[in-house]
Amino acid sequence: MRLLPASLWPRFLKRRLPTSLWGRSLLIIVLPVLVMQVAVTWAFFDMHWQTVTARLSDGLAGDIAWAAESWRDDPTAENLAVISQRAQRSMSLSIALQEGAALPESTRRGPIGVVDRTLERALANRIDQPVWFDTTRYPAYVDIRVQQPQGVLRIIAPRERAVATQAHIFVLWLTIATVLLMSVAILFIRNQVRAIERLAEAAEAFGRGETNARFKPHGAREVRAAAVAFLAMRERIQRHIDQRTALLASVSHDLRTPLTRLRLELALAPPFKRAGAMQGDLDEMEHMIDEYLAFARGEAGEAAQTVSITDLLQTAAEDVRRAGAGVEVSAPADLTASLRPLAFKRALTNLAGNAAAHGEHVRLSARPLPSGGLEVAVEDDGPGIPEDMHEEAFHPFSRLDASRNQNSKGVGLGLAIARDVARGHGGDITLERSDMGGLRALIRLPG
Repeated sequence: MRLLPASLWPRFLKRRLPTSLWGRSLLIIVLPVLVMQVAVTWAFFDMHWQTVTARLSDGLAGDIAWAAESWRDDPTAENLAVISQRAQRSMSLSIALQEGAALPESTRRGPIGVVDRTLERALANRIDQPVWFDTTRYPAYVDIRVQQPQGVLRIIAPRERAVATQAHIFVLWLTIATVLLMSVAILFIRNQVRAIERLAEAAEAFGRGETNARFKPHGAREVRAAAVAFLAMRERIQRHIDQRTALLASVSHDLRTPLTRLRLELALAPPFKRAGAMQGDLDEMEHMIDEYLAFARGEAGEAAQTVSITDLLQTAAEDVRRAGAGVEVSAPADLTASLRPLAFKRALTNLAGNAAAHGEHVRLSARPLPSGGLEVAVEDDGPGIPEDMHEEAFHPFSRLDASRNQNSKGVGLGLAIARDVARGHGGDITLERSDMGGLRALIRLPG
């Protein structure tokens, strides 16, 4: 396995660390606790458990050595009975002689190798004769056998004589305490992170033109301060939007009155040479007023509804046909989405109208995205827009060059309104070259 250079390790770790505040906060709590538990457990086993086990094994080996030497000094049945009685009474050892037997050839070792190694070392230091032992056959006992000239001296000793058997209780309590502390910490962290998530959701909803009336500041003091600042900012922005909309509505109303009078006077006046041109100017002025007001209003107060995307495309296609361009609609019949219908219809109408004004054939299509979102495309076979001017085309009142300036009624707000609507739904609009030869406008909305 090839190791990464030292300079790449920070980047390697950064890519694998959690990206969310919840994940990072959890890591800050969990990682130190786990490191502490591992360190404490290692120190306990290294400094306490192994030391106690070694001393217990050494004591047991000394008792077995005493029994083996006592038997070797007087290998009689009477002496074996005395040794067995004393060992049972004073040392909790069960001793028996297997006459003519030999030590087993196979060895059996437990899963924790340190126990077998410690006992083996203690027996080797204390006993000169060949020794065999088994710590796995009996859960509560250790089977130890010592080779003697007359046979095998078998000793059954309680397991606690050789091993510190209560170590797991310490580890269990340590684990329980760690889990409880981590659970409490995770609960508090989750509450704090949830407050930030709600603030982010309220900000995102406001960006889409929605107002979450139930949102209230809560959480830590700093989070509350940020929430209060957001609410104040939201009120200032909403007040500015309302004032701008009211101003333009007032201007629109004031301008419509003289326009209506001019239309009436023009209709009652006797026919004259410039009557048609003046009527066209009046129509253009009224269209400009409608565009300005629509751009300022943005249908932000409209509620979202589940609508058929295919129906919206068909409605936009009718406007394209009235403009004299050919149109093709391609979308699944059952494709629906939660949208603000009037606002999204206006965005489609603006895009389709632009396409019809600059091309002879228009294609409207929609498809669901794998991520659960929606993609709507409006394409034409017109002259298109240079790639370096795509972003400029979205600027309000932008008219670009003469190749896209054939629509004399336009005021440069169609794409700006469409992008505002798309972003108000949490998505966006991008421009690219169409395979029809003209421009393709792509609306992508999240699921």
